[in-house]
Amino acid sequence: QVQLAESGGGLAQAGGSLRLSCAASGRTVSRYSMGWFRRTPGKEREFVAAIRREGISTYYADSVKGRFTISRDNAKNTVDLQMASLKPEDTAVYYCAADLRLIPGPSPREYVYWGQGTQVTVAS
Repeated sequence: QVQLAESGGGLAQAGGSLRLSCAASGRTVSRYSMGWFRRTPGKEREFVAAIRREGISTYYADSVKGRFTISRDNAKNTVDLQMASLKPEDTAVYYCAADLRLIPGPSPREYVYWGQGTQVTVAS
């Protein structure tokens, strides 16, 4: 069992930056591939980014590629999402999640542990 807690959400201006952090407790996060998802009202959770256990291989949704960067620090049991060049359409609740597979994918159904989410609002 692993517990995930997101932080760092808030209000940003379009073109600005925010950094989200996901802290894990319980089992070490190094056992898992990790992902970030987001959800807006009335929509399914949308894949944002994922990172493999070793922290080298990363994957991004086309909508955030070149603007967001996922990273992890297994020693600190954290996974971060650096968001830059924010757009109003990035407004959502952002969730981190843990995946037991070696290669993480974009389907939320494959992730076994989830945080409670943190709100990100981007003003135009």
